[in-house]
Amino acid sequence: MRIDRVKLIAEMAQQDITSIRLAEMAGVSRVTVSAVRCGKACAPVTARKIAAALGVPVDSIIKKEVNHA
Repeated sequence: MRIDRVKLIAEMAQQDITSIRLAEMAGVSRVTVSAVRCGKACAPVTARKIAAALGVPVDSIIKKEVNHA
């Protein structure tokens, strides 16, 4: 699962939350938050933890996959 890095960074900026603080709030490592911010995939449970820490629905920060059919 990929979190939309632009949405994540915007939400963090809006709430004035650093990567370190988000990691603490979400119960994940700072390295994990950094990786997600850089566009790396994460486990669904990690996405849920990050969304919960931000107080937003997980659907609002995940990257929507585009199907080219």
